[in-house]
Amino acid sequence: YSLPEFGITMPFAPAEFTQVNSDMNRLMVSRAMRLLAPQAGERIADFFCGLGNFTLPIARSGAQVLGIEGSEALVKRARQNAAYNNLAGNTEYRAMNLFEMDEPMLTTLGHFGKWLVDPPRDGAIELMKSINDETAPCRIVYVSCSPSTLARDAEVLVHVKGYTLKAAGVMNMFPQTSHVESIAVFDKQ
Repeated sequence: YSLPEFGITMPFAPAEFTQVNSDMNRLMVSRAMRLLAPQAGERIADFFCGLGNFTLPIARSGAQVLGIEGSEALVKRARQNAAYNNLAGNTEYRAMNLFEMDEPMLTTLGHFGKWLVDPPRDGAIELMKSINDETAPCRIVYVSCSPSTLARDAEVLVHVKGYTLKAAGVMNMFPQTSHVESIAVFDKQ
């Protein structure tokens, strides 16, 4: 599929996860990019990056992006997509089990000024609990397909990690179903 407003095309195989509602996905990526506001030279992490749905638009801004995904096959596809879009120079990908994240693992990745987090329905609680003073980004844009796990993870960010919820909203990614995509922005001074 493609994100024409970012000049990006992402080939994928039938068994690889991708957003099926391409029109809403384009709107979601555009909104997330506005909220993240990536700048050239920034170092940004994209957790649960899949095949590069957010990583590649972030990289198009000139930022240096590390995409992390649990599936080695999706990491391979993301690397291929970065090369296909001439963005291999400012993207890096790693396969890691983000459901087993802890403070030492997160620290080994180094510091990022901003994070984009787009987990599956289980959310990203271990990642959120792993944030410490050394690894805390100034902004987290959290995209979620499960409002309940977003609320659970937001509680950790706000009440334990000292973030402020700046904005939140929903997108009707799957019309005529009960499923929505949520986007929330958390800032830390």
